[in-house]
Amino acid sequence: MREPKNFQPFLTQEAPPEFERMGLTWLVGAAIATAILWQFPAGDYILYPFTILATWFHEMGHGLMALMLGGNFQKLEIFSNGSGVATYTMRSTLGPIGPALVAAAGPMGPPIAGAALILASRSFKAASLSLKILGGFLLFSTLVWVRSWFGLIAVPLLGLIILGVALRTPRWVQGFAIQFLGVQACVSTYHQLNYLFSYSAGSLGLSDTAQMQRYLLLPYWFWGGLMAVASLVILVQSLRVAYRSK
Repeated sequence: MREPKNFQPFLTQEAPPEFERMGLTWLVGAAIATAILWQFPAGDYILYPFTILATWFHEMGHGLMALMLGGNFQKLEIFSNGSGVATYTMRSTLGPIGPALVAAAGPMGPPIAGAALILASRSFKAASLSLKILGGFLLFSTLVWVRSWFGLIAVPLLGLIILGVALRTPRWVQGFAIQFLGVQACVSTYHQLNYLFSYSAGSLGLSDTAQMQRYLLLPYWFWGGLMAVASLVILVQSLRVAYRSK
C-alpha cells in the first residue's frame, strides 16, 4: 500500500485511535510538567535523561554557533549533576554581535532545533530520518567534542536509544518520539529558569544573558525574558503547524 506523502501526527493505521485525540494533549502536558519539575532540585533527577539531553542541546548550541561564526569548538563536558561546559574560541567579524549570538545560542539553539523536530513529524520519512540524524549526531559529538568521562558514557547511550527507536519501532511510535524530543528541546530553555534571569554563572563567570548585556547593552533580565517568551512561541507555533489540518 502506498504511503501518504504527508500525515497528521498519529493518524496512521498503526496507531491506536485514541492517539489522534490525546497526542497533542499529552505533548502539551509533558511540556508543562517538564518545565515545572525542572524548577525544583529533585526535578533534575526525576527527569534525569532529559536533563542530560537538555544540557547537551544547550552546550552544543554555544559550540556550533561559535563554529558557524568562524571560531573553534574545542570540547564539550557534561557532568553527572546535569551541568555542562562548552569550550570554544571566537573569530567573529561581526563585532559585539558575534559573541552575543554565541551566548544566545545556548538557550535559543535548542528551541529552534526542537521546532524542526516537531515539524518533521508531519512526514513519515522526515520523522524517521530526523530521529536517525539526532541519534547519529549525539554519537558524532561524542567522538569529536565530548571530553568528560560522564559525557562519554551518557551522550552515546542517549544516541543509541534514539537510533533504536528510529530503527526498531512502529511509525506511530517514531512520530510521537520525534515530537516528544522536539518538545523537550523547546522547553530545555526553562531548565534552571532562574539562570536566564541571573547575572552570574558562579565559577564560570557571567551567565549567557549577562554576556548578552555586555555586548548588546540592554539588561540581562530583558534578554532572559525575551528568550523565555520566544521559546514558548516557537513551541506553540511548531505544534500548531504539526497538527494543522490540511
